Amino acid sequence: MKIDWYYHRKNCQTCARADAFLEEAEATITEQVDARKTRLGPEEAVALAREASHVWATKGKKVIHFDMKKSPPTDAELTAALIGPSGNLRAPTFRRGKQLFVGMNEEEFAKVLA
Repeated sequence: MKIDWYYHRKNCQTCARADAFLEEAEATITEQVDARKTRLGPEEAVALAREASHVWATKGKKVIHFDMKKSPPTDAELTAALIGPSGNLRAPTFRRGKQLFVGMNEEEFAKVLA
């Protein structure tokens, strides 16, 4: 599996789960971004999502799927799904082609990435 872009934080439990998931899937990561050094605010996060054709965002155990072509969400809906309590893009986030994944849900993401 090839991951084009991976935004994560060291010492983050959810990011550690994402690391393990990607390692198990033998993913090759083209670009890694440290979320502590490079912060993406709401405008950048929404712009990133608008470049995708599908966005999956996980909050707790709930996974929200946005089909950006058939029924694009509003900027407010995207902001609510993508931005964490710090006011920046939530980590981990990764992009594969035109698919964007925010947060981590191994079961759902494995289905989509299979």
